[in-house]
Amino acid sequence: MMNGPSYLTGQFLLALPGMGDARFDHAVIAMCAHDSQGAMGVGIGARIDDLGLHEILEQFDIDVGEAPNAPVHFGGPVEPGRGFVLHSNDWGGQDTIGVAGRWSLSGTIDILRAIAQGRGPTRWVVALGYAGWGEGQLDRELTRHGWFSVEGDSGLIFDTPAETRWQRAFERAGIDPRLLASSTGQA
Repeated sequence: MMNGPSYLTGQFLLALPGMGDARFDHAVIAMCAHDSQGAMGVGIGARIDDLGLHEILEQFDIDVGEAPNAPVHFGGPVEPGRGFVLHSNDWGGQDTIGVAGRWSLSGTIDILRAIAQGRGPTRWVVALGYAGWGEGQLDRELTRHGWFSVEGDSGLIFDTPAETRWQRAFERAGIDPRLLASSTGQA
């Protein structure tokens, strides 16, 4: 757990066109922690092709029960084999962390069991991997072309299809993403 003041926790980071890192093309990162020690977020803007929740449950020998075969998202390039669930605040497990009162984050198998048994959170998104930044790294990146932050909104996580989250987040901020330049000039 991070210490100190929280900066972007509960917000979304949106990758700007031309940021220079293909792993984050049109990325939408739900920021779960950001302080003087570093930052951590979970990507919700891209699905992992041909991977659904049922395959994840089967890997852990969990009966799929009532769980729909929901898509699994690319959470980020750090620890791509580690799973995370962003979910509504109506469920809590042994490691659940509330994120600025907007959503919660869980990363242990108990939430997968709860979802399969129909006693988990009412709304959730599963992701593999996360986006992480060391001490001061994200702060430095935010001073250069690459990221744009917008207010977090659980509706964007739970009610908006992954393929439209990037565009919708910019639109909610009053920006037409079609007008964004993929490079910056120099004076």
